[in-house]
Amino acid sequence: VKKWGGRGAAVGQLVPCWLRPRDRTRSPDVLSNTSRPTTLPLRIPPRISITQADADSYEAENGVSSGHTPLGSQSPSLTLHTSFTQGQRRESFLYRSDSDYDMSPKTVSRNSSLASEGHTAEDFIVTPFAQVLASLRSVRSNFTILANVATPTIKRSPFGGMCVSPRPTLSDQQYHQLALDTLEELDWCLDQLETIQTHRSVSEMASNKFKRMLNRELSHLSEMSRSGNQVSEYISSTFMDKQNEVEIPSPTLKDKSMSHISGVRKLSHSSSLSSASMPRFGVNTDHEDELAKELEDLDKWSFNVFKVAEYSNNRPLSCIMYAIFQERELLKTFRIPVDTFVTYVMTLEDHYHGNVAYHNSLHAADVTQSTHVLLSTPALNAAFTDLEILAALFAAAIHDVDHPGVSNQFLINTNSELALMYNDESVLENHHLAVGFKLLHQENCDIFQNLTKRQRQSLRKLVIEMVLATDMSKHMTLLADLKTMVETKKVTSSGVLLLDHYTERIQLLKNMVHCADLSNPTKPLPLYRQWTERIMEEFFRQGDKERERGMEISAMCDKHTASVEKSQVGFIDYIVHPLWETWADLVHPDAQELLDTLEENREWYLNTMPQSPSPPPDRHLQHDRFQFEITLEDLEHNNYNHCVPVLHLL
Repeated sequence: VKKWGGRGAAVGQLVPCWLRPRDRTRSPDVLSNTSRPTTLPLRIPPRISITQADADSYEAENGVSSGHTPLGSQSPSLTLHTSFTQGQRRESFLYRSDSDYDMSPKTVSRNSSLASEGHTAEDFIVTPFAQVLASLRSVRSNFTILANVATPTIKRSPFGGMCVSPRPTLSDQQYHQLALDTLEELDWCLDQLETIQTHRSVSEMASNKFKRMLNRELSHLSEMSRSGNQVSEYISSTFMDKQNEVEIPSPTLKDKSMSHISGVRKLSHSSSLSSASMPRFGVNTDHEDELAKELEDLDKWSFNVFKVAEYSNNRPLSCIMYAIFQERELLKTFRIPVDTFVTYVMTLEDHYHGNVAYHNSLHAADVTQSTHVLLSTPALNAAFTDLEILAALFAAAIHDVDHPGVSNQFLINTNSELALMYNDESVLENHHLAVGFKLLHQENCDIFQNLTKRQRQSLRKLVIEMVLATDMSKHMTLLADLKTMVETKKVTSSGVLLLDHYTERIQLLKNMVHCADLSNPTKPLPLYRQWTERIMEEFFRQGDKERERGMEISAMCDKHTASVEKSQVGFIDYIVHPLWETWADLVHPDAQELLDTLEENREWYLNTMPQSPSPPPDRHLQHDRFQFEITLEDLEHNNYNHCVPVLHLL
C-alpha cells in the first residue's frame, strides 16, 4: 500500500499522509522520542487565490482612501499553483526530510518511496500546524472509504473535488491496513494538539522548527573549514536572534537627556522649492535626459539604482521617491503638496550618512524601488489600500535613516546611548523610526498634513511594524509566519487567501519590505556584486573599530580572514533562498525569474570560491570552531547524531 501519490493516484493506493511506527501509543512521552518526517506530501498541487478585502474592513482600520475601489465582481482573483515549471530548481533546506539526518532503514525506505512517486519540494508542506490540518483531512478521506459513505464535496477543502470510491475497491488486506494507518494518523494529530503549549502561536511552532533545522545545517558548515565556521557564526548571530555573551563596558555618563532623538539636524530645503520651479524629477541635475532614460525601468526588477544616483546629483532616494509617488498618484490621492514632499525626502536623504558604505541613501532608494515593484506584482493586484501602499513606501524609505554603519550588537557591546535608550531591543530599527517621524516636524516637511487623524494613526502603526520587521534577528520568525500562513491556506479554505483582516495584510507587508531589504542576491549579477562589495566594506570597517577597541571581532568583519564568496553562498542557502522561495510560492508565477537569477548568482559565487585546505585532524587545533547550542530534546527529537553534511565549503 503506497502513500498519497501524484495527481493520478488510484483510490486503492490511498493511505495516510505519512507512516509511523506501529507499536507506539498516544502518549506525549513517546511523542518526544518519535521521529517525524520534516515534510508532508500533498495529494495534489494546491492552489492559492489572493482576493481583496471587503471595503468595510478597510475603512474600519485604515480610514477611507480616496483612491481605493471597494471589492466588486470585477475585482481580479488570481489562482496560484505551487508546482513550478522549473522542476529541476534546487529547493531550500526547509524541505530536507528527516531521512537526510536519520539513516535508519525505516526513514531511508520512506524517503525512497516518496522519491519513487515523483514528489517535488513544492508538493510538500513543512510547517507543523499545516501538517496537522492536512493530516486530519487525510483521516477524513480515509474514513469515507472505510465507512463506505458518499460525502458531498467539501467547499472549504482544496481536495473536495476528488472522487472517493467505496469500500469494494479495496481488498480485505488493504482495508485492514488503511484502518490501522488512519487510526495512527489520528493518534498523531491528537498527540500534537495535546502537547501544544497554549501560550505559543502556530507560527512560533514553525519558527522553532526552522531554527532547529538551520542549527543543524550550520553545525555541519562550521566543521568544513575555518571560513565555514565564520559564515555559520555570522548567520546564527545575525538572523537567529542569538547574542554572544560579552563583557559590557561601564557606562559613560553624559549630560544629554535620554529623551533626545540623536542624529536629527535642522536643514533648509523649502526656501528654494516651489511647485512652479520644481525640477522634472524632483532633483536638480545636469543629466536630465540620461536620468529619464534610467527611470524608464522604474517598474523593473533589473532597475539600476547606481546609474540613477550618478545622474541625479547623488540624490537617488529623493529622485526615486518622487518618481514613484508621481506614478502612483499618491501626491494627488493624499493631497501632499509637491514642495512639501520634495522638502521632506531631501531632508530624509540628508540624514543618511554618505560615508557609510552600504546602509546609505542608495540602499534606501533600492529597497524603496524594490518594494514598489513587489507591490505591483500581478498576484497582489488591488490587494492593498492606497494608505497601506503609502505606508509601505514610506517605511522602505526611512528604514535605515541615520544608520551609523555598525550592527545592533556592536552598539549593545559598546554600551552606546542608543542601546541604553531602546533597552538593547531592535536598537537601530527603533532609532530609524524615531528619526523618520521626527523629520516630519521640521519646516514644511509634514507630508501627511492632510490625512485624517485615523489615517495618520493607522499609517504610523503600519510603518512601525514594517520597519521593526527589518531587524534581521527577527528573520526566522518572519519566515515562519509567512510560510505557516501560505501552507495553512493550502490545506484549508479552498486555498483562498482572503486579505480581509489587518493581521494578514500587515504580515504580507512586513515580509514584502523584508524581502526588498534582502533582495540584492536576486538582482542581476553586476548589481549584486556592487552591493556585496559595499556590505563587506562596511563589515570590515566595523571590524577595524572592534580591533582598535580591543574587542572580539564580529563574524565576517575581519578583513584578514573573511571569505566573501563563502559568505554569499551561505547567505543565499540559509537566508535568502528560503525566504524568496516562500514568497514565490505565494505569488507564483510572478517571482520565478527572481529565483532563477538567485540560483545563477549563487553558482557564480560558488565557482569563484577559492579552495582552502581541509581543517587539521588534530582536535586541539580546532578549539576555535563555532559551537551551536543543541539541547537534549533536539538530539532525541531530530536524531542529530545521524546528521550528514549538506554544504561542502572546502
